[in-house]
Amino acid sequence: MSHTVEKIGGTSMSEYQAVRDHIILHNRTPEQYYQRLMVVSAFGGITDGLLECKRTGAPGVYATYADAEDDSAWEQALDNVADRMAQINKDMFADTPERALADSFLSDRIVGIRECLHHLRQVCAFGQFQLAEQLQTVRELLAAMGEAHSAHNMVLYLRQSGVNAVLMDLTGWRADEAQPLDDALIEALSHFDLATQLPIVTGYAHCKEGLMGRFDRGYSEMTFSRLAVLTKAREAIIHKEFHLSSADPRLAGEDKVIPIGRTNYDVTDQLSNLGMEAIHPQAAKGLRQKGIPLRIRNTFEPDHEGTLITTDYRSPAPCVEMVAGRRNIFAVEMFDQDMVGRVSHYAEQFTDEIEDTGLNLVSKDMNANTLTYYVSGNRKTVRTLVAALKRKFEHADVHTHRVSLVSAVGSDMSIPGLLARSVAALNRTNVPVRAVHQTLRAVEMQFIVDDQYYEQAVKSLHDELVQTNADTVALSVA
Repeated sequence: MSHTVEKIGGTSMSEYQAVRDHIILHNRTPEQYYQRLMVVSAFGGITDGLLECKRTGAPGVYATYADAEDDSAWEQALDNVADRMAQINKDMFADTPERALADSFLSDRIVGIRECLHHLRQVCAFGQFQLAEQLQTVRELLAAMGEAHSAHNMVLYLRQSGVNAVLMDLTGWRADEAQPLDDALIEALSHFDLATQLPIVTGYAHCKEGLMGRFDRGYSEMTFSRLAVLTKAREAIIHKEFHLSSADPRLAGEDKVIPIGRTNYDVTDQLSNLGMEAIHPQAAKGLRQKGIPLRIRNTFEPDHEGTLITTDYRSPAPCVEMVAGRRNIFAVEMFDQDMVGRVSHYAEQFTDEIEDTGLNLVSKDMNANTLTYYVSGNRKTVRTLVAALKRKFEHADVHTHRVSLVSAVGSDMSIPGLLARSVAALNRTNVPVRAVHQTLRAVEMQFIVDDQYYEQAVKSLHDELVQTNADTVALSVA
């Protein structure tokens, strides 16, 4: 129970000096470097280059390979990302002996991937083999490259400072067969001594379950979570480039937002629904069930204790802890006079169509004859959903609106008059409210506004609900 399992995000990994100085070495004697497992993401932007850009969708190696009719396009994409990784090697190691080791490791992996993708193309030239059936495996192979590179580099980098860092490579490189995830982790752990070694663990783990197929780019958090659960960690820690704060400082003001010192897993679920994952919900599930606390720390403020997330925490006094939101979602509204008395039937069919299109359901409203579902996704997919609903309910009127959702979130928001105060604050700043949703559980209150009012809505609610009651928000003092 003396060790921690810690995950370092990609943006933080790119600031490798800060990782060394603020996370590994800060306020520690050499004996205290250990009793930790460090799960690392790829350096910032590398997974985007290997797969596709998470923000814009711009194709990387995977997307190019999946769509290209010849080899030149994906090979060029692979060369481009390999050049970026080689530049990282140069920046980290300059002309030291570690540079040669890093370049050799990178070259071996890139050559292996290139040969594998070429051979797969050749095999799929035969009609009995379909490339589409192998693309998920290709995606995992490429994603693994990013974490293998960053983990190997970090091992070399830390050894330069006298840390006995060792590589825990879970990528299954040239492995004969895949094991179940837990078995693979237990087998890997058996080769390390946490008392004298600091394992640097690849965020991607090759396993029978296929992490990317189930969790897409949340796979590293699943590796992190399962390691914490299997080893019965004292605490799980995620190092990010920012604090978990009471609002986005770019909207509410850097001088006004408050780092959240304590909250619970219920709140992190609400944030995940808003697309602001502190941790993937399935990764949080394992930690929550085993009673393992999760801490979110800011890589660049090593003396700050960060945010501690536990299962049973409730704020000492009812308060709003955070104001968060989600922009550019679609309100899909279906009205049918014949819905009265049959709302559950309509709702079931509506939900099925949303799942079939792959849209993400964020929230919903209903009355006697109208269902409104708030979904995130692209406009083309929303049109597909609308067309399917019109075919299924030919007498219904179906309309869509582009809106934003702004939420007040807290572990206990049972505050009399909170809704009235919130609406009044939005009214004072001329933010028209399209819809309101308040739950009996008093952990979230949602406001639907037109997208152009999103930023003002966040600022107004934060000023009213958090700034005026800052003394009741759990703070951890730096």
